[in-house]
Amino acid sequence: MVLPFKHEPFTDFNDEVNKKEFEAALNKVKGELGQEYPIVINGEKIFTDDKLTSYNPGNKDEVVGKVSKATKEHIEQAMESAKEAFKTWSTWSPKERADILFRAAAKIRRRKHEFSAWLAYDAGKPWNQADGDTAEGIDFLEYYARQMIELGEGKELNHRVNEHNAYTYQAMGPGVVIPPWNFAFAIVAGTTVAPIVAGNTVLMKPSENTPVIAYKLVEVLEEAGLPKGVLNFVPGDPAEIGDYLVDHIDTHFINFTGSRATGTRIYERAAKVHEGQQQLKTVVAEMGGKDTIIVDKEADLDLAAQSIVDSAFGFSGQKCSACSRAIVHKDVYDEVLEKSIELTKELTVGNPAEENVYMGAVVNRKQFDKIKDYIEVGKQEGELAYGGKTDDSKGFFVYPTIFKDMDPEGRIMQEEIFGPVVGFAKANDFDELLEIANNTEYGLTGAVISDNREHLNRARTEFQVGNLYFNRGCTAAIVGYQPFGGFKMSGTDSKAGGPDYLHHFLNAKTVTEAF
Repeated sequence: MVLPFKHEPFTDFNDEVNKKEFEAALNKVKGELGQEYPIVINGEKIFTDDKLTSYNPGNKDEVVGKVSKATKEHIEQAMESAKEAFKTWSTWSPKERADILFRAAAKIRRRKHEFSAWLAYDAGKPWNQADGDTAEGIDFLEYYARQMIELGEGKELNHRVNEHNAYTYQAMGPGVVIPPWNFAFAIVAGTTVAPIVAGNTVLMKPSENTPVIAYKLVEVLEEAGLPKGVLNFVPGDPAEIGDYLVDHIDTHFINFTGSRATGTRIYERAAKVHEGQQQLKTVVAEMGGKDTIIVDKEADLDLAAQSIVDSAFGFSGQKCSACSRAIVHKDVYDEVLEKSIELTKELTVGNPAEENVYMGAVVNRKQFDKIKDYIEVGKQEGELAYGGKTDDSKGFFVYPTIFKDMDPEGRIMQEEIFGPVVGFAKANDFDELLEIANNTEYGLTGAVISDNREHLNRARTEFQVGNLYFNRGCTAAIVGYQPFGGFKMSGTDSKAGGPDYLHHFLNAKTVTEAF
C-alpha cells in the first residue's frame, strides 16, 4: 500500500540542535570542495579537460567544484544510450519505477542537511531557503511517484455489447531536461524525475552556474537503483550544446525552466520538424514572471508589509515568483511603504556558508551587474526609498532595495530583474489595482491583501496569473498543495507539483477489443 502524499517538513533553525547539525553539514561539505565531477552517459563516468567551474557566490574565489563539459559528440552518445535504455525502462511497471523515486527520496531525507549545505555553497542559498529547496526536491520525488502509480491504472471508459475499451498511458521516448540555477536541487529533481517515472529516458543539462548539486541528484538516483542510460548527465556550454539538444530528431520532449528569451527560443526551435524526425516535440516551459502583490484599502497592513518583504527579498529575489511590484491603494500607500521599509531594515545579509543570514549573494557577476544597472534605472524612474547598496569585494552582494512612486509602465515595473528590488506604485481604486497588476506580459504569480470579499472574488477570475494567493505572499508554492506554473509569457502553465504534470510526458492510448 502506498501512503498518501505528505509534504516534507521544514527545519526550525531556531532549535539549537538543528543549528548545530546544519553547521556540521556545512563543515562536511567544505571538506569536499574543489573536487572534479564527470559527465555520466549510460552509467559511465567521463572526465574531460574542458570544465565548468562553480564558485560560491558569497565568496567568489572559493571553488565549489569543477564539472566536465559535454560536447556534441557526447550528446550523440547520450542519446543513443537513452534510446537503448528506453526499450527496457518503458516496460517497467509504474510501481517499479515509482519505487526508485521512493528509495531516492528516503536517501535524500537522511542526508537532508548535507544537500542543503551544498546549496549554500553552490547556489548561495541561506539556510531556510536551502532547506526548503531540498524539501521540495523530496516532495517532487514522493508526489510524482504516487501520481504515476495512479496513472498506471488508466482511466475508465464506457463499453458496448461485445466491445471492451481501455484508456492507458505510455512513455514517449528520450527527452531533454534543462533546469535553472535558482532552485538548483528542487527544480532539477522535479523536472528530471517526472519524465523518468513516466517511463521516459532523459538527457539532463544542468545550469552552468550550479552543476555540482545537480550531479548529487544523479548520484543518489543511481544509488537508488536507476538503470544505466535512463538518466544521462550532460553539463556544458549552452551555446555549444543547447540548440543541438533541442533540435535532435530523437528528442521527444524538452522540459525547460529559465528565462523568457531562452524559453521562447526553445519553443520556436522545437516546432520545426527535421528530416528523419518521427514525432512532434512537446515543450514544457516555465519562463519567469513580473509578480505583483495588490494591497487593498481594506486590509491587514502589517500582513501586507510582511508579505511584500518576504516575497521580494527571499533568496535575494532570485525566484520567478518573487514580488517585484507592490501596487497599493492610495489611502494606505504611505503606511504600507513605511512598514515595508522598517521590516527590510531588519534583514541580514551575508555568506550562508558561514552564517545563518536572511539573504546571501546573487548568483554571479552577470546577475550582479544586471541588477546594479536596474537600480540605476530605478533612480531615474522613481525615488529610491531604501537600500540600493551593492558590494562585490568578496561576493556578489546586492542589498534589499525599495523604490517608491514608480510609473507602472516603466522598466522597473515591467522587466524581470531577478534580484532584491521591489517597486511601489499607488492606485486610486480596486479597478486600477487590477489593471496595473495585469499590465505586464507575464502571468505567473500574484497576491491580493484584502478584507473585501467582493474584491477577492473579482480577483479570482480577473487577476491573470497561474498562481494567485489571497492574504499571503506570492512565493513558496508547495508540491501537491499549490501546483505551480503560469501563462502569458510566463510559460505553458504546466503546473509542476500538480495532478496533470505527468501527462506532459505520456502518450494517451485507447485500445478497443471486439468479442
